[in-house]
Amino acid sequence: RIAVDGAQVAAERKVYLMLNKPRGLVTTRDDPDGRGTVYDCLADLDLPFVSPVGRLDKASEGLLLMTNDTRWANGLLDPASHVAKTYHVQIASAPDEKMLERFRQGAVVDGELLTASSIALLRSGGRTAWLEIVLDEGRNRQIRRMLGAFDIEVLRLVRVAIGRLQLGDLAKGKARHLTAVELAMLAA
Repeated sequence: RIAVDGAQVAAERKVYLMLNKPRGLVTTRDDPDGRGTVYDCLADLDLPFVSPVGRLDKASEGLLLMTNDTRWANGLLDPASHVAKTYHVQIASAPDEKMLERFRQGAVVDGELLTASSIALLRSGGRTAWLEIVLDEGRNRQIRRMLGAFDIEVLRLVRVAIGRLQLGDLAKGKARHLTAVELAMLAA
């Protein structure tokens, strides 16, 4: 129970959203450079203030969670929770099994060993390929930095899942509330 000057105040309702972040938006509330932000996607929704749970850089797209429940967000972001994040990554190369094995061993970038939980080839054609990369502890631009250490250019990077929560067919630039089942999947 919360009271202000003796009057009961209702607790703010908790909001849990999934957003399909389009490429080109920054994951911030206000951008001093005037770039579009993920909040532009929420403009038509009647919401209390929500914050992103983690980040996707401007060039990345896909599943981004947003909430006003800081305890829940911090639990997902805590490295000890090991919540897997799955990405589909288009690269400007068609790697063979030997190169995939090198990716799996990771790369030292700026004195830091960057590795993935798993890396698999989804499909390859011509001069590009799609990889599925799973991270259980994401560092800033980890996938781009890791692949860059092998002189591999990332063409597209799409987060498709967080834990067992899948992006599915949510349209680009759209957001929706998480269901009770989806919240439970993230808590497990």
